[in-house]
Amino acid sequence: MAEGPSGEGESRRSTWRAIKRWFERVDGGGEQSLRAQLEEAIDEHEDDGGSVRNGDLSALEREMLRNLLHFSEHDADDVAIPRGEIVAVPETASWEDVVAAFADHGHSRMPVYRDTLDEIVGMVLIKDVFKHLASGKPPKDWTSLLRQPLYVPQARGALDVLNDMRASRVHLAVVIDEYSGTDGIITIEDLVEEIVGEIEDEHDDAPEELLTRLENGMWEADARAELEDVAAAIDRRLAEVEEDVDTLGGLAFLLAEAVPPVGSILEHPSGWRLEVIAGNEKHVTRLRLHPPSPQDESEE
Repeated sequence: MAEGPSGEGESRRSTWRAIKRWFERVDGGGEQSLRAQLEEAIDEHEDDGGSVRNGDLSALEREMLRNLLHFSEHDADDVAIPRGEIVAVPETASWEDVVAAFADHGHSRMPVYRDTLDEIVGMVLIKDVFKHLASGKPPKDWTSLLRQPLYVPQARGALDVLNDMRASRVHLAVVIDEYSGTDGIITIEDLVEEIVGEIEDEHDDAPEELLTRLENGMWEADARAELEDVAAAIDRRLAEVEEDVDTLGGLAFLLAEAVPPVGSILEHPSGWRLEVIAGNEKHVTRLRLHPPSPQDESEE
């Protein structure tokens, strides 16, 4: 008996998948790697609707498996908390300042630096601080509580960093750049999040809106907003730049050819105007986006 339309469609999909597998083997010079086979199996399952049956993998499990398959492609620089976002305490801080820093930020460990972040001399753990708080006896010199973090180069693989942490039982790594300066830090939570997704706890702030729609077609934006998000939410033309720029703040710098002062209005080729509404001499922090006028739109 001849196949109906649905049978023909399934037959074509099966044939195409077989052809795709053959070409991938040829391109790779042999049989596919186990990694490629696993990813292909996930793709095929999702092509078939991705339904969970007979204890099969859920959508969340498939996503985690994908992340795990690509985990080894990341290096320390990819997963690190950037230098500008590091919460650390100076070696000269008072005991009260150290306690306040933990209370304010809710971290379980913090780097300690001498003079600048390029000279991290150790880290302090909340559990060591808590012992003294519980006893009511502050240490004579709180720097005696310092422990040594790991130090890893930017190019070290994320999987290797995870193994380093497991072997040493040290869960904070300082990422060192080519000039021996501090590029960022990595916690074991950062590595786990690469596999399971964002982990938020009671200390994390609610997600901050980087793009806010205003009246009359205007938008207010955080300078950290990614251009691809700006393109998706506002106008794709705002992300069409040839230079290596990823954020709205970077775009403002590119248009002004310098750090634009607060109050500046920058003209974008699309007709959008970027007004700097907050920042300092080092960087822009917030902008207001004014839409192109009807005349600008009609001239395109």
